[in-house]
Amino acid sequence: MDFNEKYGAYLNEFNAVLQDFCNNLDCRPDILKDSLKYSLEIGGKRIRPVLCLATADLLGVERKKVMNFALATELIHTYSLIHDDLPEMDDDDFRRGKPSNHKVFGTGNAVLAGDGLLNTAYSILLKECRKGTEFISAAEFISDCAGIYGMIAGQSADLLHENDKSFNEPTLNFIYENKTGKLLTAPVVVPAILGGGRCYSELKAFGRDLGALFQITDDILDIEGEFASLGKSIGKDCKEGKFTSVAVYGLDGAKLRADVLAERCRAVLEGIDGNRDFLVRLVDYVRNRKN
Repeated sequence: MDFNEKYGAYLNEFNAVLQDFCNNLDCRPDILKDSLKYSLEIGGKRIRPVLCLATADLLGVERKKVMNFALATELIHTYSLIHDDLPEMDDDDFRRGKPSNHKVFGTGNAVLAGDGLLNTAYSILLKECRKGTEFISAAEFISDCAGIYGMIAGQSADLLHENDKSFNEPTLNFIYENKTGKLLTAPVVVPAILGGGRCYSELKAFGRDLGALFQITDDILDIEGEFASLGKSIGKDCKEGKFTSVAVYGLDGAKLRADVLAERCRAVLEGIDGNRDFLVRLVDYVRNRKN
């Protein structure tokens, strides 16, 4: 398969699991169920589950062994998007080309939908812990990546430094490593944990750099992208005084930084035995993406 075919195969495999999850949601009242399904079913790249399945293949770990971890990670990611769009956060009316959750169901229900997805993700992870010690370690890793030592810390720093005029690289790195990087690190490290710790350190470094690369391309697209491709508002970072790579390095500097990070990701993969071609191409996909 070429890259697009392989990505599509991983995507279809995961989407079948996600659709089954959505089909079996039977919580009440209906507005809760509808709001959960709305944000889960409006599409997306599903790059985190794809990363998880592809890394499992690279390490020779059965995909079914990592699938529920991939599902939990996607639920956590979706919760973060719902909350990120709220008026009190990034205040965006659109997500993936459709009205944000709070524009359809109201702010209160959007908060509850996000909370519901996070708690359901933890429930999935707790059930996985029954399978053995390595499953406990994998669940703990995802939880830490999502929590106050990970994504939430990065989001808090992102809000704290809005309209901050004293831009500096350490602050930017902290925001990127936590807000975006941790939840892109989790899906590549989980297969390593479940595979007996093979390439743990290498994949942790790969996830960190890939997360920074992903966020920098977001910063660039906020300036050069189009709503039709991105499915969300353009030009908000500058308008809201966001602490971004473009603010720190300038647009050309951000592009150069993205190239450096992409090369670092490729270098890490070159040191791992196995068929790493798909993940190398995935780095190029992240660097050159338009949405």
